Amino acid sequence: MPQRCFLRSKLHLATLTGCEADYQGSISIDPALLAAVDILPNEQVEVYNRDNGNRLTTYAIPGEPGQVRLNGAAALLAEPGQRVIICSYVWLSEDEIASHAPRVAILGPDNVILQVG
Repeated sequence: MPQRCFLRSKLHLATLTGCEADYQGSISIDPALLAAVDILPNEQVEVYNRDNGNRLTTYAIPGEPGQVRLNGAAALLAEPGQRVIICSYVWLSEDEIASHAPRVAILGPDNVILQVG
């Protein structure tokens, strides 16, 4: 049965707290933010930089409270203080689509969750 790709999780307008090129890779994200949108450690995510238009694919790892930090080569595509959108996607069969609802958290200053829907 054919499948279609849909948004699964989204952290909307996270503020980058750091960019660490001398790291093996990934994006470090506050564990509370990961839990809020059900992104697991090592899960693939897309990162969209709202300030410069760069887009990249990496994987999420738990960071420190409040942290959203690009690591490794991805760190060269952004600067601390820039706003990013972090998304994960899921492939669904036709019979799963109607009941699917993505988990979205809208973030404010200091990466505090303002709204979850």
